[in-house]
Amino acid sequence: MTRVFIANRGEIALRAVRACRRLGLETVAAYSTADANSPHVWSADRAICVGPPPPRDSYLNIPGLVEAAKASGCDAVYPGYGFLSEKSEFATACAKEGLAFVGPRAETIALMGDKVAARRTAMQHGIPVVPGSEVGFTDAAAAEHAAGAIGYPLLLKAAGGGGGRGMRIVDSAEEFASRFAQASAEAGAAFNNPEIYLERFFRRVRHVEIQVIGDRHGNAIHLWERDCSVQRRHQKLVEEAPSPMLSTATRHAMAEAALALVRAIAYENAGTIEFIVDLDGGGFYFIEMNTRIQVEHPVTEALTGTDLVAEQLRIAGGETLSIAPPPEPRGCAIEFRINAEDSTRDFFPSPGTVREWAPPTGPGIRLDSHVYPGYAVSPFYDSLLGKLIVAGPDRDTALARARRALASFGVAGVATTIPFHRRLIDEADFLSGTLHTRWIEQEFRA
Repeated sequence: MTRVFIANRGEIALRAVRACRRLGLETVAAYSTADANSPHVWSADRAICVGPPPPRDSYLNIPGLVEAAKASGCDAVYPGYGFLSEKSEFATACAKEGLAFVGPRAETIALMGDKVAARRTAMQHGIPVVPGSEVGFTDAAAAEHAAGAIGYPLLLKAAGGGGGRGMRIVDSAEEFASRFAQASAEAGAAFNNPEIYLERFFRRVRHVEIQVIGDRHGNAIHLWERDCSVQRRHQKLVEEAPSPMLSTATRHAMAEAALALVRAIAYENAGTIEFIVDLDGGGFYFIEMNTRIQVEHPVTEALTGTDLVAEQLRIAGGETLSIAPPPEPRGCAIEFRINAEDSTRDFFPSPGTVREWAPPTGPGIRLDSHVYPGYAVSPFYDSLLGKLIVAGPDRDTALARARRALASFGVAGVATTIPFHRRLIDEADFLSGTLHTRWIEQEFRA
């Protein structure tokens, strides 16, 4: 592997270019016409325009991306997160053209991308899953019998995707049909798959995920957990490690369960096993696997001293894991997603031109971002401007550094989530680690 095609945009594309440079790999950056002035374009050894701003015509255009990678002499493709990173069709298309896909095998992506099949696989290997349906449904009438057997409240979830799309809470049988129709239509539009499966709904849960990574030689490790419970409508806003609420016994049990699944499916490259922890009952349950790098991977990097993107590239090139045994976590790390959104207006998107961009610096502070003064925030893409990662020897120190960093973070021209984060870190429930995944909607007032 000598030249890598970066099939993404924004901060993760820039992150990938830098990791390639450290490994001595050449890079070719894909960009749409809306991203012609993005730093990943300048930083790569070469850049190729892959289409107009709409993602379907550029970053989601599999034939166009594969052709661009081949035409530029690349022998590998880095998908990052989002876009095509969890599309088995993209991994298959790369393999057919002799391009190394920096991620798991296509069949693994397909298996774990089907949420029903992923649940079944987890159950087969003794990993606890949320009680739910064994199959997915496209017809509400057929699903109602299963709903009655599981019991209400229920959570309807898209079988073919995640991120909160195609998801609905159902509190009673009377509202099942209408909520099912809504979820199925949304899943069909988002993932081209209207299939819905059913899960028991727990009203107060924490969302905790385990970072895993494996190579093609049979080696696999976990790199402990990240707590992603600060969410709004299933979209993560803050992630931290270690989780402030897990017991040592639960932490180890969850990590071993994740590793058992990774070994069972012979997983290659970086991935994340996601669980919920029932705050009322105390149990933990597998919900899904993300077969890609996560937005919040810097939290794990800060805690363990690893470079996960570089490790992804090494593994895709056929090398063995360089981080075995897994390092013990050190201290505490917290990531704040800085989005171009107005939290006082229900997190309404705020596209426009960034007039001022003055990020904080100091001990324990890291910023992964592609933004600069004069950067145009496009309405075509995700609103993420950057990720502020703050680390310290303990949680109190990390939070003290976070307060200083957020207070001094200067941005003008677009609304951001920085004011939200400034308030959040002094909320009693956040400080005590007792909030749950629906706390923002139910109890926090922006």
